[in-house]
Amino acid sequence: MTETPEVSAEHHGDHTHRDVNGGWLRPAVFGAMDGLVSNFALIAGMDGGTSSGSKFIVLAGLAGLAAGAFSMAAGEYTSVASQRELARAEIEVERAEIKKHPLDEEIELAETYRAKGLDPDLASKVAKQFHADPDQALEEHVREELGIDPGDLPNPVVAAASSFICFAIGALIPLAPYLFGAGSVIPSLILSLTALFVCGAVVSRVTSRSWWYSGLRQLLLGAAAAGLTYFVGTLVGPGIG
Repeated sequence: MTETPEVSAEHHGDHTHRDVNGGWLRPAVFGAMDGLVSNFALIAGMDGGTSSGSKFIVLAGLAGLAAGAFSMAAGEYTSVASQRELARAEIEVERAEIKKHPLDEEIELAETYRAKGLDPDLASKVAKQFHADPDQALEEHVREELGIDPGDLPNPVVAAASSFICFAIGALIPLAPYLFGAGSVIPSLILSLTALFVCGAVVSRVTSRSWWYSGLRQLLLGAAAAGLTYFVGTLVGPGIG
């Protein structure tokens, strides 16, 4: 009797993967970055067009925080919910096909395995084994044909909440110095640029980029957005005032 080989303890402990399908990482990262950059740029533009330390800067910053957070949450919810509904609709199409044409779908799955390099006989046996259970057959077809896991679809509520909270936190950073009585844009500038670099460096933990590259890239992009908005403020503000 052939024994089933076991994975070594060393490999089992080292070989782990992070969750890439939870539906929270993208909206959280995008929300935080967008909140920080957009409110930093908004405050810089207001500072360029009004007197430094003006109460209008605080009002604009708070309005930008609230409007942006609610907008991001609504957009993420709609986007992810639509994506989830589309995936479920396609899953039901596949379920109906398996029920209506089980043999054809089994042959189709076997052909998929053969295209990946499996021996033809083995591919047929694997497909037949999956099709012995309609639920397992459906999961395998959905993974192979749609590239999704039917049991792990993104959650629109999680995406919306992640986006809302992270946008609000990001947007609060450039506004914080004004809430504590700052009389110029300098404290906000220093805090925001530092936060941009730190956020970019943190993002590198879930990517293949180095921390300094990711941090510096985010700092430069945020600084460019704020600088351009400040310039627009200096051009438009005096005319409006």
